[in-house]
Amino acid sequence: MAIPSPEQRIRALREAIRHHEHRYYVLHDPEISDEEFDRLLRELQDLEAEHPDLVTADSPTQRVGGRPVEGFATVEHLTPMLSLDNAYTEDELLAFDERVHKGAGLEPKAPVPYVTELKIDGLSITLTYEGGLLVRGATRGDGTRGDDVTSNARTIRAVPRRLRGSHTERVEVRGEVYLPRAAFARLNREREEQELPIFANPRNAAAGTMRILDPTVVAARGLSAFTYQLIGLSGEPLSSHQETLRALAAWGLPVEPHWRHCPDIQAVLAFCREWAVERRALDFDTDGVVVKVDGLELRERLGSTAKFPRWATAFKFPAEQATTILKAIKVNVGRTGAVTPYAVLEPVPLAGSTISMATLHNAEDVARKDLREGDRVLIEKGGDVIPKVVKPMLPHPEGSVPWQMPATCPACGSVLRRDEEAVVWRCENTTCSARLRRSLEHFASRSAMNIEGLGESLIDALLDQGVVRDWADLYRLDADALEALVVTPRDPRSERARPRRLGKVGRNVVAQIDRSRDNDLSRLVYGLGIRHVGEKVAATLARHFRTMDALLDAPLDALQAVEDIGPVVAASVRAFAEEPRNRQLVAALKAAGVNMTSRAPEVDQPGRLAGKTFVLTGTLERMTREDATAALERLGAKVANSVSKRTNAVIAGRDAGSKLDRARALGIETLDEAAFLALIMEADPGRGENTCARN
Repeated sequence: MAIPSPEQRIRALREAIRHHEHRYYVLHDPEISDEEFDRLLRELQDLEAEHPDLVTADSPTQRVGGRPVEGFATVEHLTPMLSLDNAYTEDELLAFDERVHKGAGLEPKAPVPYVTELKIDGLSITLTYEGGLLVRGATRGDGTRGDDVTSNARTIRAVPRRLRGSHTERVEVRGEVYLPRAAFARLNREREEQELPIFANPRNAAAGTMRILDPTVVAARGLSAFTYQLIGLSGEPLSSHQETLRALAAWGLPVEPHWRHCPDIQAVLAFCREWAVERRALDFDTDGVVVKVDGLELRERLGSTAKFPRWATAFKFPAEQATTILKAIKVNVGRTGAVTPYAVLEPVPLAGSTISMATLHNAEDVARKDLREGDRVLIEKGGDVIPKVVKPMLPHPEGSVPWQMPATCPACGSVLRRDEEAVVWRCENTTCSARLRRSLEHFASRSAMNIEGLGESLIDALLDQGVVRDWADLYRLDADALEALVVTPRDPRSERARPRRLGKVGRNVVAQIDRSRDNDLSRLVYGLGIRHVGEKVAATLARHFRTMDALLDAPLDALQAVEDIGPVVAASVRAFAEEPRNRQLVAALKAAGVNMTSRAPEVDQPGRLAGKTFVLTGTLERMTREDATAALERLGAKVANSVSKRTNAVIAGRDAGSKLDRARALGIETLDEAAFLALIMEADPGRGENTCARN
């Protein structure tokens, strides 16, 4: 059998990956395991890295890429995106049906066919395809114009980059972007740990996510989408909404599968009654049912008002609350050491599930509401997902007392601390068992120590089986032992997923861990998870103090004297350094051979490109965008996102876009990849050669 060429194999891999993405993200019926899917994607990534001339814009590997943009452009929709009128009772639905009959000039008893769809509680979006290729995504905006969020739309795996079948025209597809319930819960847990405000519901989270300027952050949130409308379709016209939904699905677009053709308004009422209960079993939020006249010709006759189509309405489900007994108030310790209270409740049915715990946010919130153990409390589900305690039902039980935050960590016994202006208490012990699981995930992340393969499931197995008890234990792992480790997927893609031996992946992970010993100090500082210390702050601290010992020994005034380091960050670094067990952890990492020094240029010895501003555009073939940025910043240059008169040079890779055009218009110097590599090696010969060779 002939061995396929790289081009043939790449084409086959793309088709297979698109097929399996559609099975998982659209049909929710996967055919392969996570491991098999990841293996296909890695093979495609490796082949494209070896043959960059074969990379195409619609490749599955191109969903996430590029640096944050400075802002969103505004684009105009083909036709206005109207709102929907609401109905809150069955009588109001019947009144809507009467208006349809009257507006269409139909006899009162003549049945009008409708299509009912679950109303997705998310953010409206339009997707424009030209010749079957996704070229633009835009938010609803004011209904006439919206924000161009193409880079973010491309990260949503349910949204195909290329439509199935043959397409030559330009069409606009409308739908809803939403955040699945599991992703919403995970996001809010992470935000609580980072002391960020939590989202009230999945809709707010989805809307906020689509307006983030960095598509890599958007991709990590786990958005999904459903589509329901076609605009601008030419050729043989569709005659009904049923046909529209089937056409969208045939093209590979996600369509919410529970829609139903209803022959009359009585069937609509039955659908609404059914889903008022059944919606609890869904993995996304729905706050009602959208009722639409099925016939497109009849819709034309009915028309629209200035705000609403006369042929559709939204039936809204009522909110649900319940009362129960607050049995106890306990605390949970997160990755950053944040200690947050939660309620242990007498189990009570609510919104289709039995609730036995609820979030309490922080100690001040408990005090403000005066929640006490033994109270009868009112609870509700925030966005039908996260249970929360609304208030106590007064009076308090006789003999009850106000709740107090514990003085020590319930997991390790360290004294809890709270900044004067903060509301969150925290455990500063980095090796605390309650913090370790999430801390290891952060430590291994790409922006920190970049240990590929050390993900959630493997970390769970290492901790649960007692193989790792602190971070330094990672550097003592044996490849043979890791191959034999049994791993259970934390979030399996299908019920068929089973515990499995790690196999050869284990040996690769050990190699990745060993490689991470040589990371720059800045990565280690960020990986330690010091509160308020992000990537840029970690790089600043490492560049200034040069060694880990110098950083940990630096007094408060020396920390505050560093440019861009304020009193909050300085105090956080000192709190970390003053915890003895954190010192022990750093010493153990040092003994394991982890690099403790900075290789960045000295602060008082600026790089050869200091004071210069560069802009990157297009795809570089010999290094990633991140490596190119790091190389420039290491030499003292600033890397900007947009071209301006202050830009010194634009580095243009393959498929450079509007930034290159603007640079030429402004007369700004442009460098191709060869000239850029020559510049790096001239400014820092050894480092430049290493950077190029590594890629």
